[in-house]
Amino acid sequence: MDIDELHRQSTRVLDEISRSVVVDRSVLRRVLTGVLSQGHVLLEDVPGTGKTLTAQSFATALGLSFSRIQFTPDLLPADVTGTYVFDERDRTFEFSEGPLFANVVLADEINRASPKTQAALLEAMAEGQVTVDGETHALPDPFFVIATQNPVERGEGTFPLPEAQKDRFLIKDSLGYPDEEGELELLDRRDARDEPTPTVSSVLSRDLVREMQRVPETVRVNDEIKQYIVDIVRQTRTDERVSVGVSPRGCQRLFEVVRATAAVQGRSFVIPDDVKAVAHATVAHRIVPTAEATVNNVERKQIVDEVLAEVSVPTVSRGARA
Repeated sequence: MDIDELHRQSTRVLDEISRSVVVDRSVLRRVLTGVLSQGHVLLEDVPGTGKTLTAQSFATALGLSFSRIQFTPDLLPADVTGTYVFDERDRTFEFSEGPLFANVVLADEINRASPKTQAALLEAMAEGQVTVDGETHALPDPFFVIATQNPVERGEGTFPLPEAQKDRFLIKDSLGYPDEEGELELLDRRDARDEPTPTVSSVLSRDLVREMQRVPETVRVNDEIKQYIVDIVRQTRTDERVSVGVSPRGCQRLFEVVRATAAVQGRSFVIPDDVKAVAHATVAHRIVPTAEATVNNVERKQIVDEVLAEVSVPTVSRGARA
């Protein structure tokens, strides 16, 4: 598959998903770049904005298997990964797969689960496998987690994700409220159908998705753009409002998302706008503000805004694109 074909297939997926959810297309595009970059996405938003429907729609449109895990305080790691069950006929233990064994896994309200259960996702997200009773079991390929959490519920009964686990998410984004026109469209769509929940159709297949995931590796990134990415990352480490900046792994993940962003746009090369388009979603959740910045209500988004304003933007010439 080449860049043009990936662009065409990506457009089909985004068009199909847009039929079911009223969300800014740029957000859907960033989620798709997460899929193509073989990463995971964390959606933080208030209830009722379409997080679950978005995850289901992506799985269906991509032609992938889907599983939803409702995280609660009493959920155990075995409820997520699976466990061994004794077969009385054969007098042996047989592994019973948990809900993690799907191509697209929705970890709904992940901050409601205990840290022990949250940690059960770490190996799966990082390695594409789970280990139960010393035995390793490979997860389906592709494997993609979309986790959600409610930002207004941070008190009793919730367990904030540790920074190490946030770093496992390639992208952290928010769907947000639709504008007035979008909300009217939402009502028009509901009025035109007989069921509360809209549906989408499959436009891709598992093999095609895996083929698409290989295409961003062919996208060219010139030295000036690489330096631009490094400068942004290093600037987060020297900002006086940041106690922990973006890690080297975060730098590499930004590089990967930028390539996928260019590919989805139908380009075989990266431009500075690609970096700016995904910087907030890829960088902000990897920053740990200082205690003083937290007390002063300095948002991570604000820090990223100022970092982007301070770092010199390279000029990409036509020769560098060729």
